[in-house]
Amino acid sequence: MNPSLIQALNDWPFAVWLRSAPLVYPSLEAIHIIAIAITFGSLWIVDLRLLGIRLFGLSSIDANTLAKATLPWTLLGFMLAAMVGSLMFLARANDFISNGAFLIKMLLLFTAGTNAAILHSRGRLDSSSIATRVQALFSIVIWIAIIICGRWIAYV
Repeated sequence: MNPSLIQALNDWPFAVWLRSAPLVYPSLEAIHIIAIAITFGSLWIVDLRLLGIRLFGLSSIDANTLAKATLPWTLLGFMLAAMVGSLMFLARANDFISNGAFLIKMLLLFTAGTNAAILHSRGRLDSSSIATRVQALFSIVIWIAIIICGRWIAYV
């Protein structure tokens, strides 16, 4: 990415305010974590159902009905996480653009979206399909890795 563009973002008064106002950045972090919990929690339930996990009555719920019911929560959580994450990036663009954990997290987010698009492009969810189960397991692993990378951003 263009270093002068990143510097311009970093020096923008709104970005300076996001970074320097005492309660703003920590509040963004808290909202981001809540949004991730909503996203991952709703995805986790569907992925566990697709994997055939029989805990908590999941196996008695049709996978497509469950996916349809949780989709608004998944989208709400993801959109909120993306919006707040964008503000967090704006506040610290200089730091994030060269942070390996951040870059891996962005790649994993793209991978998670691609995995979901492929899964849903095949039509109705079929929990008896090996391909569907592999994608559900892959989804869980990717999202755990996204969460780990997100936490590591502050430490690398």
